Amino acid sequence: MEHYTFDSGRVMPAPDLPVDLRAALDKLMRGRPPLRLFTTVGRDPRLLAKLLNGGLLGPGNLTVRHREIVIHRVTATCGADYEFGVHAAYFASRAGLDDDALAALATPHVAAGPWSPAEAALIELCDSLDATCTIDDDLWDVLTQHFTDEAVIEALMLAGYYRMVSYLCNGLEIPLEPGTAPIAAHRS
Repeated sequence: MEHYTFDSGRVMPAPDLPVDLRAALDKLMRGRPPLRLFTTVGRDPRLLAKLLNGGLLGPGNLTVRHREIVIHRVTATCGADYEFGVHAAYFASRAGLDDDALAALATPHVAAGPWSPAEAALIELCDSLDATCTIDDDLWDVLTQHFTDEAVIEALMLAGYYRMVSYLCNGLEIPLEPGTAPIAAHRS
């Protein structure tokens, strides 16, 4: 077993992980060391398995860009520097999110940016969920003009999943990963 020794905020990471979870993390991380979030939650292998199995990063009903817009907006509204920073560093460029797009996503109540009507609807969805935990009929109509019902369901699940991840990052005070920056660094 590999041992990890870095700090992890309020809770130290697991000193080692079961072989099956280590293999899952190796596949997910593609040769990079596992993220502190994973090794910290890995103190309870059952919880780490559930966290990894609940992820929505693979191919689905939303494009990578749509997925990352939702993740960045939700983690920004939650003030989750750790998770916003990880996604900005590792996924933003693959999703075609430049500095201006990240600045718009990082700034509360700012929807201006390089958004298509479908992307603007996703941002409105995130803001609505943050404010009311629901979707009004007008927003539903806008969303379903651009997305299938299955894609809207996935966006809802994605927003909820990353709110939960934000709770973990914030509550455990997980420090930023090397090479990542807090939300404020992305604001204009």
